[in-house]
Order: sequence, then structure tokens, then C-alpha cells
Amino acid sequence: MVPAAGDDAATAAPAPPAPSRWVLHVDLDQFVAAVEVRRRPELAGRPVVVGGDGDPRRPRQVVATATYEARALGVRSGVPMSRALRLCPEAVFLPHDAPAYDAASAEVMAALGTLPVAVEVLGWDEAFLGTDTDDPRGLAEQVRRTVREATTLSCAVGIGDNRLRAKTATGFAKPGGIATLTERDWAAVMGPRPVRELWGVGPRTASRLAELGVSTVEELAAADHEVLARRFGPATGPWLVLTGRGRSSAVVDPAPWVPRSASRETTFASDLTTPLEVRAALGRLADDVAADVAADGRAVVRVAVKVRVRPFLTRTRSVAVRPATTDPTALLAAALEALSRLDTGSDAGTDAEGGLLRPVRLLGVRADFADAS
Repeated sequence: MVPAAGDDAATAAPAPPAPSRWVLHVDLDQFVAAVEVRRRPELAGRPVVVGGDGDPRRPRQVVATATYEARALGVRSGVPMSRALRLCPEAVFLPHDAPAYDAASAEVMAALGTLPVAVEVLGWDEAFLGTDTDDPRGLAEQVRRTVREATTLSCAVGIGDNRLRAKTATGFAKPGGIATLTERDWAAVMGPRPVRELWGVGPRTASRLAELGVSTVEELAAADHEVLARRFGPATGPWLVLTGRGRSSAVVDPAPWVPRSASRETTFASDLTTPLEVRAALGRLADDVAADVAADGRAVVRVAVKVRVRPFLTRTRSVAVRPATTDPTALLAAALEALSRLDTGSDAGTDAEGGLLRPVRLLGVRADFADAS
């Protein structure tokens, strides 16, 4: 809002961040595994797999990440730990330790904050940097050096004239290198590649695009945005075309990241087979989420429940919470209501005698905050 004449300028809404001449995308190499190797130097150069409680023989645990030595043998994020053990029996298996990764990430972001750039944190292991430098590659080299000296961790840096091109460039820079991608070379570099390589285009969207005869980035860039709008919606359709053309914002916002929700989920070693077991597990998850909500201090406006049933069908249902609340009892009631709204014909519903139609292998609860934008 533009303040009226005579208004105190200090009361005006702050101006949005200005576009930068260059955007750098910093991505830590094998971050979680690298943190584990950092505190166990004897593991350097060995295949290391991190996931679950670290026991690859326990069912339904998946790999969070692995060192490049393990990846060379086919171990990837999301692979069952049991399969990782078969692929790489000589690997060292370690439990996932989120607090350790939080601490290491804070070290990295603090190091980036010492540079003459705007830093927008994207997660544990990546950030955008906005800069008006005349030497982006020199700055990228300084970024790598600063992170290495402050944390001993290595990173790749992508340089672009907007966020999309910078993040895409990082894929060509990993591990530990520097790559640049701009409007001038976007079409030549990305045009022949499959749309799945674009940031934000997942396998489901790629499959739906293929049904329209769009498989490559250059085909997406040339697609009719009205056709895509009819298929994907009035916002997503045109956005996909712009993404195919390498277009995106160049704004890097240094405002601190604020979580939009609090969530917990559990994959069970053995399926839950009775409604009583499901409700009890849901209650424990809701209690954990309520504790997270209380620690955050923000009210909740919506609660969602995620259920995965045998063989691997996943459904999510949510309900609004009115008025917004932090009350654990209200959050549990909302979670139970969301659970009751699952399709009894295909999800984790019950039959006429109260038995589960399908055994439950995973439950999750998410609470969305009132002030999430």
C-alpha cells in the first residue's frame, strides 16, 4: 500500500527484495552422509548409508542418503535399506540424526552469511545467493572456499541469471564444481533434455505432459499455454511453459525461513490391522505434533492425516480447524475427523463389523499454521 501524503514513511510496508544481477545456488555434496563422515573421519572413502535407525535388516526403513561410493553401486535415496544391504553389503549403515544435520546446516548458512550476498535458505543443504558482482565465478569459488574452511564440507555452486537457471546449473556442477547457465545457452543445453529434469516437474506431471506429446524441454517451451492451462489449471499450465523457457524470478529473499506447518509420520514395522491400533497410533502422532505446535507458538487452522495402506496406496484428508487453536485436544479431534473422511471403499476405512478394509503401514499428521502464506 502506498502511504498517503503526510504518513510516516516508517509505517509503510517494506519493499520486496530487488532482483539480483546474478543468482548463485549452493548445494552441499552428499550432505547428510558428509556430516556423518565428518564426525567419523575413518569412514572417508568408504560406502556409507544413512537411514532410519541404521539397521538395514529392519523392515520398511529407507535410505535417506548415501556417500558417492555407495551410490556408485546403486544405493539411492528412497531405496529400502534391505535392498541397500544387498547392493552394498560392505557399506557402513548409520541412523538418521536430524539434530546433527540441523547443527551442521546452521554452520554452513552462517558461513554464507559472512559473504557480500543475500542468502535465502532453502533447506538443510541448499541456499540461493543474490549478488550484483561483476565476477560471479570468482564469487562462486569464494563460496566453495568459505564453506570448506568453516565446516570442512564441500558444495557445488550453480550460477544463473535467475533462480531456475542457477538451480539447474548446480546439477551440472555436482559434485563440488561450478557451472553457469543463462538465457543465452538455456535452449542449447536444456532443450533436448526430458522435462523431468526441470525443477518442479515431477514424474506425474511429466507423464501427463507426455500424454499431450510433450516430452522434452524444447517441446514444453513451444507448447500452447492455453492447452496446458486446460489440462493443468490456469496457473500451473502457463507456469510450465515459462519453466520450459527457463524463465523464473531473480529475486533472492533473505528473510528468515518460517515453517508453514508441523508434521510427524511413522512407517510401522508391522501393519496396523485394527481400528483401535490406528486410533492409538494417530493419537501418539497428534500428541507429538501438538508439542511441536506449542513450541512454535502459532495457531493451527487445518489438520491433515496421511494414510498408506497395503500394498502401497497413499491417501490424505484434511479438515479446517475453527477457530484457530493450539489446543492438543482440538488437534486430536480434527485428526480423527480427517481419518474418518477417508474413502472406506479404497483406503483405511472399516467394514460393517469394524474391521479394517486394508492394513495400514504408514500414518502421518500435519498441522498447518494460521500465518503460513
